Order: sequence, then structure tokens, then C-alpha cells
Amino acid sequence: MEFAIIAALLMFLVGLTIGLPLGWVFLVGTISGLFALGDSLNFMSSTFYHAINNYVLMAVVFFVFAGSLISVTSLADRIVRFSHAIVGRVRGGLVLVGIVASVIFSALTGSSLPCISALIPLLVPRLEKLGYKKAYTTAVLCSSSFLGYLIPPSVPALIYCMVAQQSVAALFLATIIPGLILALGYAVLNYFICPRYMIPVEDREAEEVPSGSRLRELRAATWSALPALGVPVVIFVGIYGGIFTPNEAGAVAVVYCLLVGFFLYRDLNRKTLKEALHSTVLTQGMLGLLLGAGTVFTRFLIRQGAAQAFAGMVLGMFESKSLVLLSVNVFLLILGMFIDGIPILILAVPMILPLMVELNVNLVQLGAIVIVNVGLGVVTPPYAISIFVGSRLSGVPYEELVKPMMLFLFLVGIPVLLLTTYIPALSCWLPTVVLGQRFVGLW
Repeated sequence: MEFAIIAALLMFLVGLTIGLPLGWVFLVGTISGLFALGDSLNFMSSTFYHAINNYVLMAVVFFVFAGSLISVTSLADRIVRFSHAIVGRVRGGLVLVGIVASVIFSALTGSSLPCISALIPLLVPRLEKLGYKKAYTTAVLCSSSFLGYLIPPSVPALIYCMVAQQSVAALFLATIIPGLILALGYAVLNYFICPRYMIPVEDREAEEVPSGSRLRELRAATWSALPALGVPVVIFVGIYGGIFTPNEAGAVAVVYCLLVGFFLYRDLNRKTLKEALHSTVLTQGMLGLLLGAGTVFTRFLIRQGAAQAFAGMVLGMFESKSLVLLSVNVFLLILGMFIDGIPILILAVPMILPLMVELNVNLVQLGAIVIVNVGLGVVTPPYAISIFVGSRLSGVPYEELVKPMMLFLFLVGIPVLLLTTYIPALSCWLPTVVLGQRFVGLW
């Protein structure tokens, strides 16, 4: 049995090392373990089918499609204008515009890459003309991109709920306060450090504030962005008002985005709709393969006793609950340095669940802890998808982005992760108030 686990994990590491796609790495690892046991491969097909035959996956499809529709419209420009009207006049406010825009845009798309892809080409050249170093503004946007994991609707939250069998409505609420604290922390840090990343410019453009009073501009910017900002409002009111389920909320979000794109903004056409559909199909195919193959791999390991062994090893190494939680965070952060977020959810959550149940950790709080970890993994070298994409879009070398991003990671990201880990109220209070303890459990 131990030999089978070793064979599976060894082939998993070999597959990662040689660069195989993660879905196939999961399958190769499982096949190697089954061959080592001399077992049939029938286990794989049934497990794969049941993993993707899940109603929550339908919600994922709808929210991904809604996010894709938003990404192909002119929404980013409207959100930047709205954010500028709110915070553009404070010190470092033009960079803070990027943070606020990231929160709003990623809340609409539920993902990090659309946020980076839309905002970096839009903001970085403008801010460079105003004296802000390109490396810094790109680093801030990359660091802020994962806030969409914490502000609902969130695709990682949906994946966690599928794996851990938790309430989607509770998880959506559990990550809001940690997400807002992260955004506030980024804003405060930017206020103090942005002057060192500025280059004096002789002919400084007006800070792109449209003519007219501030109140008038705020009113105009809000009116322009209001239809798009209605997406999370519709979702929240529908889910927490008991009007429709999370699945139905995703479908309503798609219909709403289609109506806004076609009839209000009028920048959604046959070509952009085709782009959104293409992006959604590719994303969903990738998620389906990862979810099915990853579930097969983790179920194999659990069936062989790997999760119980992991729980026993950690409990044997550390006597206190606080140290066990710290070790789990370290484990997840290290995984995030090499593996993307969704595979971590599929691979790690089933492994640590028995340990968390043993320690009486609330599983809604665990969801918030895991999703913060997954988000931080997006911005943690050496494998940080946000840095790779940000570098390509902005033309700033990878290594120049790392230093300023590490300031945001260590001075804001890690402290918020520790607060989420050791103060259950940050993640459990809001869902308990809105939904009741029956959906959240004891904390």
C-alpha cells in the first residue's frame, strides 16, 4: 500500500517536472499507483464521472461565461473612470484607482486573469505618462488581481464547495471581510510607498480628471458603470433573498450581462459573443479535466490511507491547534509556489479535511483560509501566473515585478492570512448573521 502511494506521488512529481498538463499528471499518477497495487482501472472511470456530475459545476460554467462577457466589453474603462472618481485625488490615488478597479472588476469576473488582461493595458501606459514607474503599477495590479477570489461570485469558492460539500452561499460571504481587509491594506501600503516609485516629469498632464466638479464627475462615472455594477447586486439579492439558487444566479447573471452588453453598452456583438463563448468552453474543458482527474488522484490516495497518514504525521509533529493551522498554511503556500489555484483546491482540500475535522476547525472558515492561500499563490514566485501575464502585457521583466510584489505579499497578504486563520469571526460572522448557524456551524 505504501509502495503504491510512493509510486503515484513519484509519477506525479515527474509529470510536473517534465511539464505535462496537470490533468494528465493526475491521471498518470493514479494509473501508476493502481499498477503498483495490481488493481483494475475501473475505479478511475466511475470516480471521474461522479466528480464532474455535480450541480455546482453548472454554476461555475455560468459565472465563467458571465465573466467572459464582461471581459470582452468596454466595462474596464467605465470601472476605471468610476474608481478614479472615488479615490483618484488622494496621495497615490492614481495607483489606488487600479486597486479599487481590481476589486470591482474581479468581483464581476470572479477570476484573476481577466482583471490583469483588462486593466494593465488600460492603466499602466497612462500612469507611466504621469510619472509612475511601469514596474510598480504593474506589480500593484498583479498583486490585486486575486481579490476576485475573495469577492463573490468566486470560482475557487465554488470549487471548494464542490470538494468540501459546503454551502455556496456561506462561502461567498465568508471571504468578503478578508478580501476587503486585503484591499484596504494594499491601499494603505500604496499610500506610504508610492512616492519612491515615481519619476518627476516636466510636462505633467492633468491627472485625467474630466472637466466639471468632482461631484458631477462622480455622478456621471457612477451612472456609466451602474448597469455593470448591478451584476453582483442581482446575484446577492437573488441568492440571499431566497429568489434563486447559486446555479440559477449564474444563469441570471449571464442573461443580465447579455442584455447590458447588447442593449445598454452596445459593445457586445456577434464577434465578441463568439470570443466569450470560446473562452468559456476552453476554461470549462480545463476545469472539467482538472476536477475529474484530480478527484481520481486524491480519492486513490485517500483510499490508500494517505489523508489519515498526513493527519497523523502533522498531529504527531505539533501539539497545539495553532501550530497545526500554521503548518497547513505553510503547506498550501508552498504548493501555491508551484501549482495553480484550482489544482491545489482539488488536490489539497481532501487531504487536509480529516485533519481539520479532527481539530474541530469550522469548514466554512477553512474555505476562507484555503481561498486566501490560493490567491496568494497566484502572486508568489517562482510559478506565479499573474507575474507571467503581467510581465508579458506590460513589457516589464519578471524580476522587476517581484520586489514590489513581495512588499504587498509580506506586509499585507501574509498578515491577512494569519488573521483569517486565527480569528474565525472574520470569515464566520457575516455568513452566520445572514444565513444562521445552521449553514455555518460552530466557530
